[in-house]
Amino acid sequence: MWNKLQQNITFSYFSELIILFIFLLLIIIVIDYPVSLLIAILTTVSGVVLIIISTQRRRKELAEIKELISGIRSNKFNSPGQIHLSKNLESLENEIKQMVEKTRGDIDYLRRLERMRTEFIANVSHELRTPIFTIQGFIETLLNGAIDDKEVSLNFLEKANQHTINLSSLVNDLIDISMIESGEMRMSFRYFRINDMLAAISKDMISLAHEKGVELNYTPVRENLQILGDKNRLRQVLVNLISNAIKYTEKGKVDIIVEEEPKNVIIKIKDTGIGIAENDKDRIFERFYRVDKARSKAAGGTGLGLSIVKHIIEAHSSKIEVKSEVNEGSEFTFRLKK
Repeated sequence: MWNKLQQNITFSYFSELIILFIFLLLIIIVIDYPVSLLIAILTTVSGVVLIIISTQRRRKELAEIKELISGIRSNKFNSPGQIHLSKNLESLENEIKQMVEKTRGDIDYLRRLERMRTEFIANVSHELRTPIFTIQGFIETLLNGAIDDKEVSLNFLEKANQHTINLSSLVNDLIDISMIESGEMRMSFRYFRINDMLAAISKDMISLAHEKGVELNYTPVRENLQILGDKNRLRQVLVNLISNAIKYTEKGKVDIIVEEEPKNVIIKIKDTGIGIAENDKDRIFERFYRVDKARSKAAGGTGLGLSIVKHIIEAHSSKIEVKSEVNEGSEFTFRLKK
């Protein structure tokens, strides 16, 4: 019986027993002996019984918590809603549910990151392999005798040079993506005239539009209209959006539109090109995602441009929006502070 009592009364309750015995001693000293003895006996028995009951309840609760933790460790629960403890452990139950929910969220996030990392490495390997193997093929052909044919050798060298340019663009875009995602890309915010930049970009890209038979339109805004942003990065954004609009417009036009609001300037790049399917709109800003892989490869590009555009616009505390209909054209819009 003593062994059973020892098992039920844990070491943590020794301090309570000591206090009880001191209290009983005081009762015996202060009150008459017969009465004090009776009170002491009754108090002792009541105290021991209460301690045993409390200890047993505590053991039961600890066993319940241990079983729950074991279930969580073995993935017994599909959702936090399946976790239940007794009523007096309700606050602990809520804490455990929040912990499990956060842990599941963190695990899902890490899995997504790992999947993205794997896909990114695979895509980079593929994108690098293509121009490298192509250039290698041209060089081997030239070394095997084609270099003696001036017309063939010139053609091969021009193609190899173009693939070298594409490879350089890919590497530069990879560096930009790496700097953005690591937080190393620093923005230099200044006020500058939006009209001057857009006029210069339009002038630089008019030849590309004419080669495609596409009309490139830009109506100048008021001369002193200024916006706040990183001029070089915003130029990178606009060149990417305008060149994409020209590439994917077989006929028609590309419009560069600027609209003023009280505190912002709205910039729109609108085309009459092939458009984007509804299912693709949410994915076009993903790295290496191409709506039409065959046409995208033919048009050139690294597949990283729109991802970089998205990051740069978000670094300006803005958001890029897309409206598009298949075979009707697309419109990319974002706002900048003025």
